[in-house]
Amino acid sequence: MIKLARTLLRNNSWFVAIFQSLLIVFSILSAWLLRFDFSLPFRSLLWVSIPILILVRMVSIAYFGLLHGWWRYTGLRDLLEVVKAVAVGSIVFILSMHYIFTIQGFPRSVYMLEPLLTAGLLIGVRVFSRVLAESVRQDLNSCRKVILVGAGVASHTLIREIKRLKTGYTPIGCVDDDRSKLGLKIEGVQVIGRVDQLPALVEQYPVDEILIAVPSATGIQMQRFVEICEKSRIKFRTVPALYDVITGKAGISEFRNVRVEDLLGRDPVEVDMSSVRHEISGRTVLVTGAAGSIGSELCRQILEYEPRALLCVDQSETGIFYLQRELSPRKTMIHKIFYVADVGDGDQMQKLCLEHGPQVIFHAAAYKHVPVMETNVRGAIKNNIFGLLELIRVAQESGCESFVLISSDKAVNPTSVMGATKRVGELIISAMPACGMRSVSVRFGNVLGSSGSVIPVLKEQLRNNQPLTVTHPEMKRFFMTTREAVSLVLQAFAIGNQGETLVLDMGEPVRILDLARTLIHLSGKTEDEVKIKFTGLRRGEKMIEELFYPDENVYPTSSQKIKRARGQAQNWAELQSHLDDLRGTLYMDGPAPIRAKIREIVPEYSYPEDIASRVSDAPAQSVAGAGRR
Repeated sequence: MIKLARTLLRNNSWFVAIFQSLLIVFSILSAWLLRFDFSLPFRSLLWVSIPILILVRMVSIAYFGLLHGWWRYTGLRDLLEVVKAVAVGSIVFILSMHYIFTIQGFPRSVYMLEPLLTAGLLIGVRVFSRVLAESVRQDLNSCRKVILVGAGVASHTLIREIKRLKTGYTPIGCVDDDRSKLGLKIEGVQVIGRVDQLPALVEQYPVDEILIAVPSATGIQMQRFVEICEKSRIKFRTVPALYDVITGKAGISEFRNVRVEDLLGRDPVEVDMSSVRHEISGRTVLVTGAAGSIGSELCRQILEYEPRALLCVDQSETGIFYLQRELSPRKTMIHKIFYVADVGDGDQMQKLCLEHGPQVIFHAAAYKHVPVMETNVRGAIKNNIFGLLELIRVAQESGCESFVLISSDKAVNPTSVMGATKRVGELIISAMPACGMRSVSVRFGNVLGSSGSVIPVLKEQLRNNQPLTVTHPEMKRFFMTTREAVSLVLQAFAIGNQGETLVLDMGEPVRILDLARTLIHLSGKTEDEVKIKFTGLRRGEKMIEELFYPDENVYPTSSQKIKRARGQAQNWAELQSHLDDLRGTLYMDGPAPIRAKIREIVPEYSYPEDIASRVSDAPAQSVAGAGRR
């Protein structure tokens, strides 16, 4: 009842006018009864004067802006306006009765009593509304008032569950781009506007939070929603995907912060994986770097294609422990083996491969952190180049049929040791003879959320209330989700030909500064509360990464989002000779000879000339475990 009355008062000025008119009628009747000892003589005079009084008072009330229904916000100013309206109305009523309608005999005491009663009633109902609102304010404030983006099935389910479970949220309206839904009610909650009207609606309604209830939104749609929500300067979150709800992984009421994956500015790449099943089903598959971000997702997805056995290899004992605990309950009929091993240990890898005979190898193990590798040059070369060579030798000798190398966009015109080692890996894959094993490399950008990448670092800084560190305001990177990266790797394995490098179309590069600002907004804070600190480019870093070399020919594949990059292949014998020389530089003093030899193999590799003399190389053992993509 209270809610109905509040709605009528707020949204219907006609109801407010009628209600106040009734109060005026009650006042004059009460004044008449008081004047004549609770009797009603001279009734014809009373009935004639009532319409005149109502007309005069309502015009005066309207003139002083008292026809609105927001009485729960009544303050001293509103009470003064009531007194003014009643006083002016009384003067006009008396003059009208005497000089316009020339009505004689109207009781003077009623002229005095009626305005006192009217003012008391008009002020009383307003004060009562304010007191009533204050009495329930604490209960109302315990519920977060929200506007829902979307007026579809997800919103319908969400509102119903909010009411059923008493989640602490109170929906006050929905917004949707479908104009035909405007004014409709979903479980009693009205569609109050379009999505692009959110900033204005937030000003109009008391809103604590915005919930994006469009689980099927594409990356482009989600980016638009987020941009509009940011303009509203209200905290916003989104519900889980409907797939997670259906499969029981999440409840529709389990709101999550908008993920950075939602802000790629493009739809996530979906590739046809039917060919992958044919290549994996019933075969033995080995994944190196299996405990890393890419490696662990590879293992998860490979299991869905029913291999005969899955070999998971990583140098991190802790990583393998958690991976084993996660994967062991899955697909119990598939033989799963977990090894703690260094891919650069030829004897250990040879024993493993001869024992299990992997037919497919996904090589995701590598040192990947650019600044760390700049001071650990020997470690980068030994792990990323000679570890790869040793694994390829073992794979060929054990009869492996397919080999996939995980590369990076940092391999294009590299300015870092890490990027240069990845480029050498691509050259090895493209130049070496097949020897019965088909080998391809896969080149892609930064993986959102991977260990040590920019997003987890920024999130940790936010949690610790630290300034967000960004190297340069104009630094840009290509980003992809872990799911996309693994899909590309698996698709490359299925469609790639010997020696090819496959590259994902990742759309436009994203500014790191924009990501940092987005994370600030997603955390419910403002840029005034969280500082952004520019630290300058670190050694080996580039302002903008590239996907292709200028002299590479780019060809389409059967997948619209995957391209083939073909440059001029090096002579294998010549490349082997360079690699032998590179191995010899590992035993020389300092990183300068190593960098010089890398530049001979990769002429595009560039770095400040004085680095060689200023940076002393730390021993490879100082890097705690092989980093993994």
